[in-house]
Amino acid sequence: MSTATVKWLEKERFIGTSISGHTVPFDSDREQNTAPGPMEMLLLALGACTATDVVTILKKKRQPLEALVVEVSGERREEPPRVWTEIAIVYRLRGPLDEKAVQDAVSLSQTKYCSVSAMLAKTARLTTRVEIERG
Repeated sequence: MSTATVKWLEKERFIGTSISGHTVPFDSDREQNTAPGPMEMLLLALGACTATDVVTILKKKRQPLEALVVEVSGERREEPPRVWTEIAIVYRLRGPLDEKAVQDAVSLSQTKYCSVSAMLAKTARLTTRVEIERG
């Protein structure tokens, strides 16, 4: 079994240590806002997960990707537990890319490879949009 740890520092501040030994600060107090909150980190994890998939798939398809930015926005339930209910993912790519190859990469990430997406899809409706800037 893989184990991550979270240590309380003070107030609503914590330091997380990942399975691989990396440390990440957390701050659940949105007024102090000294570090990302746990729910923010889920959106970042989703963005990193799907971005990794898209980059890897496009490389296998020999697509000349020059840049990629994944923007993840969400809305949460008003009452506890305040889970993400709507998540919009915008993929901004640059390069002389084949549109079908890009769409296929995004689709494969969302339906097959991205574990974070698979988990969040249990509580949230995920939508995607792709924007390609030709290099």
